Amino acid sequence: MAQEPIDTLVIHPGALGDVLQAVPALSTLGRLGHRMTFAGQPRLGELLQGSGLVLAATPFDTFGLEALFADGPAPERLTSRLSRFRRVVSWFGSREPDYVKRLGALVPEVIVAPPVPDDKSPLTVWEHLVETLSAWNVARPSELHALATTERWRIAARTALMALGVDEGRPLLIAHPGAGARWKQAPTARFAQALERMTADGGFEVLVHQGPADGPAVEALVTTLGISVHRYLEPTLTELAGALALAQAYLGSDSGVSHLAASVGTPSVILYPPETLRQWAPWAPSAVALGVGSEGDLS
Repeated sequence: MAQEPIDTLVIHPGALGDVLQAVPALSTLGRLGHRMTFAGQPRLGELLQGSGLVLAATPFDTFGLEALFADGPAPERLTSRLSRFRRVVSWFGSREPDYVKRLGALVPEVIVAPPVPDDKSPLTVWEHLVETLSAWNVARPSELHALATTERWRIAARTALMALGVDEGRPLLIAHPGAGARWKQAPTARFAQALERMTADGGFEVLVHQGPADGPAVEALVTTLGISVHRYLEPTLTELAGALALAQAYLGSDSGVSHLAASVGTPSVILYPPETLRQWAPWAPSAVALGVGSEGDLS
């Protein structure tokens, strides 16, 4: 007899890399019969819903959860929305006892936990997120599966690559030197050296991705490189996911884009600063995490 689906709200307003660390936890919930709605950044909701990881997505900013931090009864609109769910996992608000209490009064089964482990924990972020679900008999998965990409995303990516003049006859390597904070960026000289080495060994056509805040990092890399590359300027997140799924290799700093490359199964090399390597190592078996020392040495 088929198990009845469990309608579950997943709350995670974090950035791209933070949310992608939750993929193993969400995949496991899905296999256990949870029918999930994701409340977070809209573009991340589009990614997770399009991949089939969650059934639906809703913007975190307009869901109304801020009312649970205030005194007084929750608004009827919020209570009505929450009444649709049997379970809620909130990787948000764990430090606010009033939020935890009020959310627990509105939904039958609630887990509220921090989105990252504490500094003394031996767990990586993705392992921690799975561990937070142990009350629902969720265990670490024995197999880790790549995030699916749609044919529509891949078609959009192919169209963009053709417009850039990318040679489809050569294997594709996508590079992303940027990061959410400058201290997370691998030193330009080391990044260029690694990229040139990978290109020579694999005969790759190189595409350098540039997001809205990556201009200085990309300019520094392109100026340093002794090889020609194509610049891939500010694609949508789903198109980028499609392009990464088409690529044969990826090189990046510690960033959300690097976690996306790893999550969609692209063979990836990610260069981490010592401060983030242990906790933020990727969950995907297709990714290799390398530490970059303070002087740019790979460790």
